[in-house]
Amino acid sequence: MTPADVTPELFRFLDELGRHNDRVWFNANKERYLAQVRDPLLALVTAVAPKLRAISPQVVADTRPSGGSLLRIYRDTRFARDKKPYKTNAGLYFGHAAGKDIHAPGYYLHLEPGQVFMAAGIWHPDGDSLRAIRGAIINDPRGWKRAKRRGLHGGDPLKRPPRGFDPEHPLIEDLKRTSFTVGVEFTERQACAPDFPVRFVGACRREVPLMRFLAKAVGLSF
Repeated sequence: MTPADVTPELFRFLDELGRHNDRVWFNANKERYLAQVRDPLLALVTAVAPKLRAISPQVVADTRPSGGSLLRIYRDTRFARDKKPYKTNAGLYFGHAAGKDIHAPGYYLHLEPGQVFMAAGIWHPDGDSLRAIRGAIINDPRGWKRAKRRGLHGGDPLKRPPRGFDPEHPLIEDLKRTSFTVGVEFTERQACAPDFPVRFVGACRREVPLMRFLAKAVGLSF
């Protein structure tokens, strides 16, 4: 096993966490979380960092254990009815160098028992960014069709055309979108294989046209 290896123990820990989602259990198993989830994923970030930079120098792979590419295991329950304190999945986010406060395209890796996937694009951009993306689709329909050639997630589209856009536009279904993401699913076996960093980066590389289109639409380079 190399430090970047995801192992079945990661999925086993998350499965158990789903059945014992409380602070007493988590604190008693904190060392397992660090050894089986946090540390291997931080090593995975290190392993893919140069490969992601080769795709674009704008992609940030941050190895810090807090505030970096590894997303918090703790849920924000302040306004949630579900007060369970912990997420039952692990996630890595490789954002744009423009910063976390900017709505920009990024890559996401989701690991959960029975569900592993990579996502690329922009999820729920703010109003200004959403209008900019819709405008880019109108102005460059051919470029948009090339960018989304692999198809997009269903997302949460508007039921009616957005205000100010032609309901008969040939790309109206895309203009009704509120998120612009695409994804690739993996098996747990693939996630635990030694070649997973290469497999993950390959999936990211295939979505460069979408990432480049979205970045340009919101005024960023990629």
